[in-house]
Amino acid sequence: MTLTTHHASVNDTDIAYWHERSERATKVLVCVHGWPETKRIFSRVVQPFCDAGFDVVVPDLRGFGESGLAPDGFYDVVSHARDFEALVFDHLGYQSVVLVGGDLGGPVIQEMALRNPSRVERMVLFNSPLPMDKELMAGMRTRPPIEVMDYFIRQGTDADALASELDTEDKRADYIAAFYSTRLWAHPGAFNTEDIAWHVEPFRDAQKLRASFTNYESAFDATKRSEKPLYGRNTVTPTLILFGTSDHVIYPDFDLMAATVFDIHVGPIRIENCGHFVPWEAAEEFIFRTVGFCRK
Repeated sequence: MTLTTHHASVNDTDIAYWHERSERATKVLVCVHGWPETKRIFSRVVQPFCDAGFDVVVPDLRGFGESGLAPDGFYDVVSHARDFEALVFDHLGYQSVVLVGGDLGGPVIQEMALRNPSRVERMVLFNSPLPMDKELMAGMRTRPPIEVMDYFIRQGTDADALASELDTEDKRADYIAAFYSTRLWAHPGAFNTEDIAWHVEPFRDAQKLRASFTNYESAFDATKRSEKPLYGRNTVTPTLILFGTSDHVIYPDFDLMAATVFDIHVGPIRIENCGHFVPWEAAEEFIFRTVGFCRK
């Protein structure tokens, strides 16, 4: 399937997206990528979702992939959520959606669901940051090993210096490639050399890579946030929880933690021999679980 990229101007920002329609669609899936990803991470699932009877919208976050840089300089969760609300509800005219997301896409779709409880029918969430609840999560492993968090701290607190060090396309490509290979976010062997090169290619752009660090900065610096997120417990949106268990960067007990965040949930469903990038690494199971959940 050849996927055509469309563009829309929302919130003064150029947002690139794939939009594939099914003649028998009754629901629309909006698939939101994370870091260090673009819409390409969903490329294996778009056609099967259409074949199953869904319209599919897959945007690039502002500052990522084929989307433009944000004139206001904000790349926080709320800015991304507002972009996609404008894209799917205003520009494309959908009245309600099913949201799909992992990694940074997870907080974005959680924010959208809390902001639009009557328009978000369901969510499919995998390997994503979660709001913390010390009481409900007591005894759970809520932090990944400290040695895998160096990237988060560096990108969040020393982004300019890091970007200055990555001063060639090859250095930027090598930096991003590690997250698909040696850092063990993915299950070993999930991405071959050609796969990695394809996913890394958009991050060769120095401005785009620097922009992608800004969401990490917003975790440490409130001035990097366009507004305070609603980010928290969700009591109304039915949520399918999937967990690629080979992921070395997300919480070890992500599945158990997520079950405390979403009052109405299916799962958690653990996917073995799959890591952080579930729609790519376990596309068939991802499709099967998502389609089944949406049809119930």
